[in-house]
Amino acid sequence: MVEADLERAEERAESGESKIVELEEELRVVGNNLKSLEVSEEKANKREEEYKNQIKNLNNRLKEAEVRAEFAERAVQKLQKEVDRLEDELVQEKEKYKYICDDLDQTFTELVG
Repeated sequence: MVEADLERAEERAESGESKIVELEEELRVVGNNLKSLEVSEEKANKREEEYKNQIKNLNNRLKEAEVRAEFAERAVQKLQKEVDRLEDELVQEKEKYKYICDDLDQTFTELVG
């Protein structure tokens, strides 16, 4: 009976040692996975920071472009007003020219006729 108890104790010890080796291997794998995940997290954090900087730069460029566009729109409006004014002035000058031509034609006709 003592021999049977000893045998069972040795089997349990072997089983325990085997389980220890198995758990140590699993711990090593988990440790390696953890290191890999930490490296991945560090890279992801770096990319995130780069993206944040890129977004900030793009937002700044967008604001600058909006300001330039607004300025350009105001300049276009001013130029359009000037074009409209000049077109009106041209129409008036053409009317004056026509009136003068008609007056000259009438005067010439009176002088000749």
